[in-house]
Amino acid sequence: METTAKKRLEIVIESPMVDRLCRELDKLKVKGYTVMPAVSGRGRNSNWSRRGEISDTQRMYVLFAVLDESDLSPVLDKVYDLVSHQIGIVTISDVKVIRAEHF
Repeated sequence: METTAKKRLEIVIESPMVDRLCRELDKLKVKGYTVMPAVSGRGRNSNWSRRGEISDTQRMYVLFAVLDESDLSPVLDKVYDLVSHQIGIVTISDVKVIRAEHF
């Protein structure tokens, strides 16, 4: 089976920034992404969990997208603009995909 090399962009971000991030990715013509709730984790200082939260404002979400390497730089510039003053983790990894036309 043939595979194609791509980049996986993964962003953990606070709820209030999710819609803005998605709008920016749409403007940059990112072909697709997935947003999922982050249920719990551990940060630099402590554990955290969604359990017992009353408001959505402190909830965390994970957005991931698969991109061509040539499309990554402008996306990272915009992502950095959004997360540089917020809670946010950004990772990039090498992946191989099948059905490359979807990305």
